[in-house]
Amino acid sequence: MAIIGIDLGTTNSLVSIWKHAKATIIPNVIGDSLTPSVVSLDDNGDILVGQAAKERLITHPNATASLFKRHMGTKKSIDLGARSFLPEDLASFVLRSLKADAEAYLGETVTEAVISVPAYFNDAQRKATQTAGHLAGLQVERLINEPTAAAIAYGLHEEEEKTFLVFDLGGGTFDVSVLELFDGVMEVNATAGDNTLGGEDFTSLLVNGFLNHHNIENTSLNKKQINKLHQQAESAKCTLTRYNTAKLTLEIDDHIYHWDINNTQFEKSAQALLTRLRLPIERALNDASIKPADLSSVILVGGATRMPLIRKLVSRMFGHFPACHHNPDEVVALGTAIQAGLKARDKTLQEVVLTDICPYTLGTEIMVLKAHGAESGHFKPIIERNTVVPVSKVERFYSCHDNQEKVEVGIFQGESRRTKDNIELGMINIDIPKGPAGSEAIDIRFTYDINGILEVIVSVISTQKTCTEIIEGHPGALSKEEIASRMALLAELKIHPREKMENRTLIARGERLYEESLGDIRQYIAKLLADFESIVEQQDANEIAKARTDIEKHFCHIESERL
Repeated sequence: MAIIGIDLGTTNSLVSIWKHAKATIIPNVIGDSLTPSVVSLDDNGDILVGQAAKERLITHPNATASLFKRHMGTKKSIDLGARSFLPEDLASFVLRSLKADAEAYLGETVTEAVISVPAYFNDAQRKATQTAGHLAGLQVERLINEPTAAAIAYGLHEEEEKTFLVFDLGGGTFDVSVLELFDGVMEVNATAGDNTLGGEDFTSLLVNGFLNHHNIENTSLNKKQINKLHQQAESAKCTLTRYNTAKLTLEIDDHIYHWDINNTQFEKSAQALLTRLRLPIERALNDASIKPADLSSVILVGGATRMPLIRKLVSRMFGHFPACHHNPDEVVALGTAIQAGLKARDKTLQEVVLTDICPYTLGTEIMVLKAHGAESGHFKPIIERNTVVPVSKVERFYSCHDNQEKVEVGIFQGESRRTKDNIELGMINIDIPKGPAGSEAIDIRFTYDINGILEVIVSVISTQKTCTEIIEGHPGALSKEEIASRMALLAELKIHPREKMENRTLIARGERLYEESLGDIRQYIAKLLADFESIVEQQDANEIAKARTDIEKHFCHIESERL
């Protein structure tokens, strides 16, 4: 049975397979390799995923959600119409859609997958990704860091030894990894990143620039207007990739606002974001004890790396142009396919030994003796960042107070010496026998696996009591009962039939164009849609396909006239 590879992205997602001795991107139902990570609740209660949902961001903003990957690992509630969903619920709909595309392509049922995650995803975000896979009916065989997946795709046919850096700027996250390839071993030396920095932040920069230029308050716009402006900004960002200037246009209360911007202005406004990109690069190089001149190449990953200002930044920092052997949108998905092939022990793949690392320092809270007495809130690292995984380390600690009956073991992630400045992952409480301060000892074992999942076990030395309740109260982890409840809830919802998705996507596109148009063009679009819906009702597949092709040409012409 095939194991598929999935790149679950903030903006777009892809599914892939290792087949016939190569990694292949599987097209979705409308023939595209990229499936927008957008979910919408249709008027009849069906779930729409992908391009059809993306079209409804404008026409049905209160029933459509995007960018939910940024909230993975939290209990944030996202409303679609009258229903509420968790981020992993929405991610599971995207995964179900990708799973269906793979099954249609392969002609067999798919139950196993390798899913990529940002290298800087924390424990909660990784567990949420696994939960999303479970809700989608997939057994997640492996979570693989996105830069590592890209490195596998890049290094598959490389035979010479080399050290390279993967610069991965996706829609919502930024990762940078330094890797070394030698004797069939792919070794990750260092990883750094920013989970709140991505291509969407550059889009937001254009949105804010437009609003500031016209002295318009964001709060004065409704959700539909905000989504329209965001779409304009996204289009302008793509235009600036190909040309030097772009224009944003938005109608507010019968008044049309315009704003022109060029690449020089865009780069100047983005200096704060570019500085944020430099910091993780410098940290990764420092941790790997490597100078920019020592790198064989720099690999660009993620659609946001197409922006000229990003390529200029990389060229300035490393003194040479980045490598562009693969499509930056697809390289991670290709790497997940290769990892899936390795997992399935495909005979056409030569064995690649892959080592990965823990991207964060993980530790606990301790008390430190000072002149005025003991002070709590200090961070004690147990697993240092960039330690090769899988890894298991144990540290022994002693009671702090006379007649102490309980120990609270805080579990933290971060690089600050104070726990208040790090991220609390959880808390484990364990009872200890009463006695003088320092007479009772506990061992705290941290185990970090290849999927980036942390397990913590606390043992009392004198009683041999072991606490196996791992990271209880974790803010992003669902219990088995909660997962069962979410599965029951989601089972009630129907995914729009795959075989009808092309038609539904075209109608959603037409509805968006209708809302964006005025006068005769609007009436023309309405007639095209009405005629198409009449043909769909007749259920003649050949006539539907013919009409769909014809109307797509009309829609493309209408959109091109606006450029």
